[in-house]
Amino acid sequence: MIYISQIRNNRPTAERNSYPYNIPSIAKLDELSLRNPVTFIIGENGSGKSTLVESIAINAGFNAEGGSSNFNFSTQDSHSVLFEDIQLIRTGYRNKDGYFLRAESFYNVATAVDNYLVQDSYGGSLHERSHGESFLALLHNRLYGNGLYIFDEPESALSVVSQMNMLTRIRELVNARSQFIIATHSPILLAYPDADIYQVTEDGLQQVGYEDTEQYRLTKYFMNNYSRMLQELGL
Repeated sequence: MIYISQIRNNRPTAERNSYPYNIPSIAKLDELSLRNPVTFIIGENGSGKSTLVESIAINAGFNAEGGSSNFNFSTQDSHSVLFEDIQLIRTGYRNKDGYFLRAESFYNVATAVDNYLVQDSYGGSLHERSHGESFLALLHNRLYGNGLYIFDEPESALSVVSQMNMLTRIRELVNARSQFIIATHSPILLAYPDADIYQVTEDGLQQVGYEDTEQYRLTKYFMNNYSRMLQELGL
């Protein structure tokens, strides 16, 4: 299921001269098509992928720090104004559920869950679980399908086994008419079948195949040549 089919940047190119347009990938972003239920956005730290995903989430009606569309709190304003320039082109379908998982501020969301007294929807208080367990509790208890789910680096709290668990849960939710937009560094999550992967570069966003991503190539090379790599790193 596709709920958002395209993302457009309506700011004229000549006016892209202040933050966040000092980030090359953002400055050159005009539009991005979403053709599959799962879309990954990848890139180096500071490349602009989280800035983009965050702007999509805010424009879709989610709180900047994360949560569902019903969450309305602010701990620290750190998001850019890119969302003001972004236009989301929606299909004729409407999602019944939605969630923005921003790993960086998930502790704040867990606190809001307790304050809003909605712990039962998450299988209990998220603060009573480890960081990774709280992410999995969200995936398995709170998300129920027919949803637009936007994640920013969800692997940050997850073990390898838990990332594999997440892959199976994504499949279940996709089969339940859901769409995912995910910024990630994880070569495990990127292996999701038939997903679109967009690499954030200084020339904008470019679609790449799984085995052409740095996440796959460098991880594979390291695992197959770890002794040599450690020597090259002076370790």
